[in-house]
Amino acid sequence: MASRRGSASIVLPSGQTLPSYTRSSQDDDGLPHATKKKMADHLRKYEALFTLTPQRMRIIVEAFKESLELGLAKHGQVVPMIPTYVFGWPTGKETGKFYAVDLGGTNLRVCLVTLQGDGKFEITQSKYRLSEEQKQEDGQKLFDFCAECLKAFIDSNVESGIIEKDQILPLGFTFSYPCAQDRIDHGVLIRWTKGFGAPNTEGRDVVEMFRKSLTKHSVPADVVALTCDTTGTLIASHYVNPKTRIACIFGTGCNAAYMERAGDIPKIAELGIDPNAEIAINCEWGAFDSFEHENLPRTKYDIIIDETSNKPGEQAFEKLISGRYLGEILRLIICELIDEGVLFLGQNTYKIEIPYSFDTAFLSLMESDPTDELLMIIGIFSHFFALETTLAERQFFRALAKLVARRAARLSACGIAAIVSKMNYLEDGCYVGADGSLYNKYPMFAERIHEGLQDIFGEKGKNIVTYHAEDGSGIGSAIVAAMTKARRDAGIYPNL
Repeated sequence: MASRRGSASIVLPSGQTLPSYTRSSQDDDGLPHATKKKMADHLRKYEALFTLTPQRMRIIVEAFKESLELGLAKHGQVVPMIPTYVFGWPTGKETGKFYAVDLGGTNLRVCLVTLQGDGKFEITQSKYRLSEEQKQEDGQKLFDFCAECLKAFIDSNVESGIIEKDQILPLGFTFSYPCAQDRIDHGVLIRWTKGFGAPNTEGRDVVEMFRKSLTKHSVPADVVALTCDTTGTLIASHYVNPKTRIACIFGTGCNAAYMERAGDIPKIAELGIDPNAEIAINCEWGAFDSFEHENLPRTKYDIIIDETSNKPGEQAFEKLISGRYLGEILRLIICELIDEGVLFLGQNTYKIEIPYSFDTAFLSLMESDPTDELLMIIGIFSHFFALETTLAERQFFRALAKLVARRAARLSACGIAAIVSKMNYLEDGCYVGADGSLYNKYPMFAERIHEGLQDIFGEKGKNIVTYHAEDGSGIGSAIVAAMTKARRDAGIYPNL
């Protein structure tokens, strides 16, 4: 059927219908459509806004380093640099059965991990979906849900003979939200992130709340360690690849962890820990440059996202690089161009005007579209937003997606570079275990981080290699539980 646009539709063998455009040279005059030249002019404007020069990156790295140092020196800093009380690297010889429970942003994951030594392990696991309602209802109810899922998991594994009935196993609890810890089995939630808002939880010890739920449901498990996924990722990755020195998460949230000398953490000097002992630090670096906004190159779109978020001013770094926000940055640019009368004239744009309706996965698909006509992008706009697009517009959207994602990867490189520079890892080089949906699934994200590291450090940047990390919230959490049990059984810092 012909429409007002001089477009028709083709039915593909799959039964899918795609619009096809018939064009003649006179068509362009009367059509309310963005032409190639006009789109190129707009693209130049966005390139200027979203491109990070190597010089600018080095300035960000220096500021980042200062924030890390400040967080180690004093309590209550913007980047909190939380000592995790995970002492030293795993030996690789850890053995035994452990539970790991991971309260993530979208799922609750329950695991039984059998460590076999020599960097080897077995894992059995189940995932339980968290509804948006559960994320907002009373905190104790949330922990009751965790306990009920663990109980169901244990019961099914007892039936299949994997676990002995009523056998109490040590449990590593992965809780990837900022917590103040003064020992490894204790953590006061500083603030919810990742869209959680469960009341009566901030300012309370989440281990105590979880233990209360475990007791209530008679679950045979002993919480020995509270870690975040990033610390777990650091430990699990080192267990398998001992050259690992840093772990990062680039997903819905973003974070990093590394191993620091106790003597270089002035804020815990009074604990009397051997200055040469090593302690894993959970940076919580998503908060870098929060409140003051002095160092990061925020555009007006980033500022809108920040001001309309549930935590204005906070998590400034995360809002520029996490998968939660990249789609929204692109959507805001598109909406601005709709308002300026550049895009989608005469079409109903209400669907794309809904906040957070443009998923970051769409950017990933747009960048990996292999077709000349950019059929994947036609599909996204027609299927999800009921919008028709021209080739010039689709090429523009793809270029925009690349700009937004490339900036995220290059800023991520600045964070890694700050730790590398602070710890003098550049000369000898090191491995960085990286995890999270952006790193694992977004096309070219890892390559763009590496390109960024070389822009910051020059040729030596090649010494810093990121790779797909081991599973931190499952395996890592279990290894931390094993290390902690061994340390406390040996009477080493039993109160930490």
